[in-house]
Amino acid sequence: MKVLFIRYKKSKGIFEGGEQGTEEKFRALSAAVDNNIDTYYIHDENKRRTLKDYAVGLWYFPRGYFFGLTPRRVNEIISISSQYDVIWIDRSIFGILAKKLKESQYKGKIVGFFHNVETIYFDAKLSRRMPFRRLILRCVDKNDRWTCLYCDKIVTLTKRDSETINHLYQRKADKCIPILFRDKYQKEDYPKGLTDTKPLCTILAAYFAPNNEGVLWFVRNVLPKVDVRFRIVGKGMGRLKDEHPELANIEVCSDVPDLVPYFEAADVMVLPIFAGSGMKVKTCESLMYGKNIIATDEALEGYAIEEGKSAWRCNTPEEFVQTIQDFIQHPRPKYNEAARQCFLENYSNDAVERKFKELLS
Repeated sequence: MKVLFIRYKKSKGIFEGGEQGTEEKFRALSAAVDNNIDTYYIHDENKRRTLKDYAVGLWYFPRGYFFGLTPRRVNEIISISSQYDVIWIDRSIFGILAKKLKESQYKGKIVGFFHNVETIYFDAKLSRRMPFRRLILRCVDKNDRWTCLYCDKIVTLTKRDSETINHLYQRKADKCIPILFRDKYQKEDYPKGLTDTKPLCTILAAYFAPNNEGVLWFVRNVLPKVDVRFRIVGKGMGRLKDEHPELANIEVCSDVPDLVPYFEAADVMVLPIFAGSGMKVKTCESLMYGKNIIATDEALEGYAIEEGKSAWRCNTPEEFVQTIQDFIQHPRPKYNEAARQCFLENYSNDAVERKFKELLS
């Protein structure tokens, strides 16, 4: 079996959350087909985008081509499609590709992967004042619909996303395959010791509207009521600090090349996310590093956590304050074995690879 893996972009720097998930998925899928897989990138960040590129993107948006995809690129993919038994379209925003492949009489299997329910994701992501917002949302909606109509198999991260897609487009996912990560934290000896009585609470989040709203919500509603050390880490978060004077005295580490020291230093990972779709990458990473996690329902969506062991669920300021105070008054191991085991059993490559084999069989 030979697979063509269509992915959003070739990154030149730090992988964002969704692209981290794509990279790990690609590794597991490669293993499932004995590395008999090729990649086609819609974007290459190593190549500078010009004004012409943006103009072309705007020209094709009304026709259903999400930015970066053009008829020329679609025709390139169609021209090589006969070489492959499976074409994996890694984002449903490229559903037009499934449509065009079917119209070209492609005989193989087309798999469409929903990172999120993109219509919901982009509605939350795009500012209400953004030019062309309605145009972009219409394009996204078309492509989600075409993914459901023309793909032989569709895959979501969670049962919730499958149910939402069924409500919107009358098709359930053929398989739910959760987010996965190659285990990057294999050690002979894991950290010892207890959380500090003035715990270091860390938020890892890239600059993105739902993340920004969660960070600011926590800073305004929870942080003044607890005696903790606090740190914000994530791609582009220096920009958030510049935009909001209330973050002036808060430690913000933006665009760091290595997250491991920040995970290891944290007593508690705080994930105050209230909007979105799919599964949150930072939750999976926090489990992998064996961290104590305090998170909202949205941040824990799709995860098989043990309440009060591998994670603590909080949705109101009072719940966050109460849980953090409990950590202050009752220190516990800084390395959370239950969180680490949750990752190994459910979200490591070994745990998920067999699901890809089942899907492609």
